[in-house]
Formats: sequence, C-alpha cells, structure tokens
Amino acid sequence: MQVHGDQTHKQEEKHQMENQCLAKKVPGFCSFRYGLAVVLHFCNIVIMAQRVCLNLTMVAMVNRTEPPHLPNGSAVERLDDGKGIVSTGQHEIWVKWAPPLERGRLTSMTLSGFVMGPFIVLLVSGFICDLLGWPMVFYIFGIFGCILSLCWFLLFYDDPKDHPYMSSREKAYITSSLPQQVSSRRQSLPIKAMLKSLPLWAIIINTFAFIWSNSLLVTYTPTFINTVLHVNIREVHSGFLFAPQNGLLSSLSYLLAYICGIVAGQLADFLLSRKIFSVANVRKLFSTLGILSPVIFIMCLLYLSSSFYSTIIFLTLANSTLSFSFCGQHINALDIAPSYYGFIKAVSALIGMIGGLISSAVAGLILNQDPENAWHKIFFLMSGINVTCITFYNVFAKGEIQDWAKETKNTRL
Repeated sequence: MQVHGDQTHKQEEKHQMENQCLAKKVPGFCSFRYGLAVVLHFCNIVIMAQRVCLNLTMVAMVNRTEPPHLPNGSAVERLDDGKGIVSTGQHEIWVKWAPPLERGRLTSMTLSGFVMGPFIVLLVSGFICDLLGWPMVFYIFGIFGCILSLCWFLLFYDDPKDHPYMSSREKAYITSSLPQQVSSRRQSLPIKAMLKSLPLWAIIINTFAFIWSNSLLVTYTPTFINTVLHVNIREVHSGFLFAPQNGLLSSLSYLLAYICGIVAGQLADFLLSRKIFSVANVRKLFSTLGILSPVIFIMCLLYLSSSFYSTIIFLTLANSTLSFSFCGQHINALDIAPSYYGFIKAVSALIGMIGGLISSAVAGLILNQDPENAWHKIFFLMSGINVTCITFYNVFAKGEIQDWAKETKNTRL
C-alpha cells in the first residue's frame, strides 16, 4: 500500500511539473480563460451596481417635485435573485476552466467584482444624477449589462475543448491540468458520504462565519457610528448625491476589499506554483486571514478607537479584510469535490444566508435589551463564532479530492 501511494504521489508530481512547463508556453493574461474571468468580473460589477444604485438614487427620486415612479419590492427582489443566479452559475464554470495553479487569481478576479460594483456606484451615481437625472443611472448600467450579456453568449463555451477560437495549446494546458475532469454524465449525489465529510463541513461552517460577519458589519456599521460617535452616517452615505467626498468616504471599504481580494488571488497562486505551501495550507492561510482579521480590527475598534477617523479606519479594515477568504474556503470545494462544486457552494450559501439573518436578528435583539453594553456583546459573539469556525476549519480542511467525490466511471483523462 505504501509503495502504491508513493508511486501515485510521484506520478502527481511529474504531472504537475509537466503542466508547469506547458503553462510557461501558454499565454497568461492574454488568454481566453482570463478573458472569461474579466467578463465575469464586469458582469458582477454591473449586477451589484444595479442593486446598490436602487437604494442610492432613492434620495434623488423622492426629491422630485412630481410623484416619482419608485421601483416596487418585487423589482428589488428580482435584482437579488439575479445576483444569486449569476454567482451560483459561476462556480460551475471554473470546474472546467480553472487550472489548479490559477484558481486563486481567476476566482478572486471574478468575485472581486461584487465589491467593485458598490465602489463605482458610490463614486459616479451622484454626478450622473446631478448632470443627467436619476433615471440615467439605470439606463447606463443597464446598457453595460446588455453589452456584457452579448459578449458572454458569444465568447463562453461550457467546455474549453469545444471553444472554436482558443488555441490548441491553451486547450491542452487546461484539460491536461485537470486529470480528473468530470464527464458530461452526472452521478448521483453521495449524500451519506457528504454528511460524514469533515472537510466539507469545515467549508460550510467557515462560510457561515464569513456571512455572519459580513452581514453584521454591513448592516450595523451605520448604527454603531451613530450610537457611539453620534454621527448619522446614513446621512453622510446618502449625501454623496451632493458631496462627492462623502461618496469616496463611503466607498473606501469596498475599494480596499477589492484590493485585498485581488492580492489574495495572486499571492495564493504564487505560493502554490512555487510549492511554498500545499493547497490545504494555502486555503487555511487565506481563510484564517479572512475570518480572524476582522476580529482583530473589531477588538481594536472597541478598545483603541477614540475618534471618528480611527473608528472609520478600523471598521473599513474589518469589512475589507474579509475578502482574503476569496482564496480560502470560498474555492476549497473546488479542490476537494470539483464534480459537486456548484451543489456545495449552493448549500454553503444557503446555510450562510441563514447565519446572516440570525446575526442581524440577534444584534437587533441585543441592542433593544441592553443598549449600554450591546456592542461589546455583539462583537464578542461575532469573534467567538469566527474563532470557533476557523479553528474547526484549520483542523479538518483538506486540499485534495476526497474519495466520495472521485468518479469511478466516465472519467476523462
């Protein structure tokens, strides 16, 4: 058994070395796989821009002299549904398009679009509303969405081997780097094995902590600043329509989150390509940075912050460093179970959303019952959840395909 394991390991190392040699001959940023990531990046920007600008332009809508035609609740709901559909579909794409040594930068490039969208909207919507009127905000981002949709239908193919415009060298590089590529025939879900898989639970639990923290920070940051510093940040936030510097202040956390996500992707793949860390250790490293960094900055906020600007700095850092998780548990399912990547991400997102709802409800309950000590309780609860979840993740997370996720038949070599 040991001899067989050693031979398998040597074969994997040889295969990896061959792929690295081939990768040096294949175009990087001027390639179809990176072009696909760029298109998805801008798609995510537009999706979030359309979602965020609906709230921001509300100020301009209600300030009109004639009765405004406000979007109803179903319109907002449809925008949220669109974000969920696109983000879920993206996970399946990288199963066949992302070589293992490029997963970090490709996925972080696409996911970072979700934080770049609000940043752009906060900067430009005020100018558009003042110069062209608030309806033009929706027309402009809508036109961009239509253009990107057309590009997507023209350029995207389900499998890189079927793409008519890709070079044969790039096709060979992608397909050869995925030796256990799934076939078109779907297998039944190994539910029992999944329920017993601790590496899978590590991903799900850590996603719960991520969304708990993200929802809490995004939802209650204005309330915290208002109650602690007696500054109505909601007025500052909406004031971007009349003071561009306020829009810049409100968008700083999104800009820094974008930078953190891109840097994490590049660094993760660098560590893997140079064999500095294993896949499992890279995922653990960036999950730890993404889950524990907000805890550190929140503790600084509670005990070291003494002014409005220090509060803004710590809150910005707490919000933005969550993006390091883009190269952690967010793509770890692609490492351990590429055949079921989309399903795992959907389940993780569902459980995470439940965590987000619970975090908002619990925070509101604590604020109503004990306003004096509420923030210490809320942030210590968040910290406890994050530390517990990341500890579980670091103990049980894996970086190789699990036995229950391997195809026994119809495997394309």
